[in-house]
Amino acid sequence: MVGKKGLLSTLSLSLIVGTTLVGCSSSKGVGKTEATATSAATAASSSQSTEKKEMAFMFRGGPDEEKAYKKIVEKYEGSHPGVTVKVIMTTADQYATKLKAAITGKSVPDVFYYGPGDLRAYVNSGILLDITKYVESYKDVDIKNIWPTGINLYRYDGKQVGQGNIYGMPKDLGPFALGYNKTMFQKAGIPLPDKNKPYTWDEFIKVNQQLTKDTNGDGKLDQWGTGFNVNWSLQSFVWSNGADWLDSTKTKVAIDDPKFAEALQYFADMQNKYKITPSIAEAQTLDTYQRWMKGQMAFFPVGPWDMSTYEKLPFEYDLIPYPAGSTGKTATWLGSLGIGVSSKTKYPQEAAELVMALTASKEGMKELVDAKVQIPNLMDMAKDWAADTSTKPANKQEFMKIVQDYGRGLPGNYTYNEEWYQLFFTDIQPVMDGKVTAADYVKQEQPKMQKLLDKAIEQEKKTTK
Repeated sequence: MVGKKGLLSTLSLSLIVGTTLVGCSSSKGVGKTEATATSAATAASSSQSTEKKEMAFMFRGGPDEEKAYKKIVEKYEGSHPGVTVKVIMTTADQYATKLKAAITGKSVPDVFYYGPGDLRAYVNSGILLDITKYVESYKDVDIKNIWPTGINLYRYDGKQVGQGNIYGMPKDLGPFALGYNKTMFQKAGIPLPDKNKPYTWDEFIKVNQQLTKDTNGDGKLDQWGTGFNVNWSLQSFVWSNGADWLDSTKTKVAIDDPKFAEALQYFADMQNKYKITPSIAEAQTLDTYQRWMKGQMAFFPVGPWDMSTYEKLPFEYDLIPYPAGSTGKTATWLGSLGIGVSSKTKYPQEAAELVMALTASKEGMKELVDAKVQIPNLMDMAKDWAADTSTKPANKQEFMKIVQDYGRGLPGNYTYNEEWYQLFFTDIQPVMDGKVTAADYVKQEQPKMQKLLDKAIEQEKKTTK
């Protein structure tokens, strides 16, 4: 994601050796059975009131998220006597490995993060608990006030995602917007971008060329237009040009479309032809994220998870739509992480209520929004939050537009696994280096990706209940 804080968008505590991830009851009732019914009832009451319920919540995040989550958990524990929650945080790049190990070892945390692309596999494999009844009966939250787009990412009826029972709640919705260095524009005397009208591709190249320069006269570039990460930014250019990774049936890899090749070539040309991004050598010296942070780049993607870090930028920034290709319409992706409950938890109701506290309670949302790591899951809160132009970025409405109007799920979310999709980026570097044309690349890569997609489709058929 480019903002490393969010994407690596997808955290400082390591798991302690020997920690048991699955929740367990650590104490049993203590009353002794007496001869009389009265004393027996007293013993039963004592047993119930002193039972301890221990659960684990595992997530990936940064210090700001950890602090917010600990406050939410503290309030949750206060309203659930006898329940204690172990908060386990991992780095983003370690999380998938840790969760996979927990699943393999049958020690899945009671409550844990997972991506929407894993929903079908986790349901079919019996890893996730159906929490529909707990969500719908949770008295402190109006489910109609939560973004339907978010909830639908975690609904599954055994055949289709987006409908049926609920197997998790959205930790967040992550609209991936385009940021720009407002201070750089003003210093260069260039009109600020229109927040309501995207640049055309040609216009985008021209303004980037104006802002790519040697500012200190030493003969070396020290300021660039942009520096997109292909893994997280190519989607915008492909979609706005009317192409996609999959056809409408989601069973055929469609990258051999000429419009796809055109978008990919444009993306590669930003470095190799137009020289508006740092060269490979320059990027190795200092990556594009760090150059953006230092004020050396005009444009860079921004997710809500970046807001706390970007409070400290040495320049003013704001949000605009991505440049539009042949469709004339901007496009970008809308990410999400879900929080689910292990099917093996000993305390399904308590675990589901913890999920609701973390994702849907007003108090919980306030902690996370104040930490500047996400947009509100509650629609009424989000409306007020976005209207406040006194906080950065001022144009938070762009986040709302992505959520409500034009944000899309990443291609890998629509298939049983995303190995086919990951292969595209694994092999992409020769195109980025200008050694292979986009047209040749999509032609040679499509059958290899299709083979993996076919395999995923077969795997799903075998595991579907």
